[in-house]
Amino acid sequence: MKLLTVSAILCAMISLSTAAGEWHVIKRVPSCPCGWTEYYDQCFFYVSQAMTWAEAQRNCESMNANLASVHSLEEYQVIQRVISEASQASERTWIGGSDGQQEGYWFWIDGTRFTYTNWCSGEPTSMERCIEMNFSGNKCWNNQGCLDRFPSVCIKRI
Repeated sequence: MKLLTVSAILCAMISLSTAAGEWHVIKRVPSCPCGWTEYYDQCFFYVSQAMTWAEAQRNCESMNANLASVHSLEEYQVIQRVISEASQASERTWIGGSDGQQEGYWFWIDGTRFTYTNWCSGEPTSMERCIEMNFSGNKCWNNQGCLDRFPSVCIKRI
């Protein structure tokens, strides 16, 4: 919580100093909130606090976002950079995929189509319902028990 407060204060200071000193700069609209990373028409945010998958999703919802969906290798690499820049590591991290409603039927919590995958070899296995990324040395996807606690990445559309 302290990190979010510090980020908000820093963002406000940057905005005020920019507004005061650079009237000639035209800000591109739309854009991501301060502290979020823009990629095309979406914004990503790394949450370092370890939570269950459901807690992480609820936390993203509190920011008008969802756990991140992934639709290409390029997008996956952007999300990996968001994680590494924020944490100085490539930690195992929740994203928004689940087959909690029906085993083997994977979906994204944000409702987008589940067309791209980056499963580690031998994954997904049965009985684990939520997707974590940056698993193993290959930094691929693993289906994991949803009650385990990991950091997470949120996504919002702009």
